[in-house]
Amino acid sequence: MDYKTYQVCATCIHFEAVRKNNTMLYTCTRLKYETKPTYSFNCWTPKEHVKRLMEKRGENIE
Repeated sequence: MDYKTYQVCATCIHFEAVRKNNTMLYTCTRLKYETKPTYSFNCWTPKEHVKRLMEKRGENIE
């Protein structure tokens, strides 16, 4: 499995999900953009649990 499999907003440290009026709002706190969990930007920084999973699977973190 390639590291890019994980490289989506939902696995990034800057991803924030907030429920407002029974609707989920997803935001990149770094870029200040509204986003979706499946989107991907070049500034991706994986969360710690994602890093551990990638290391366990022997994948490079770039």
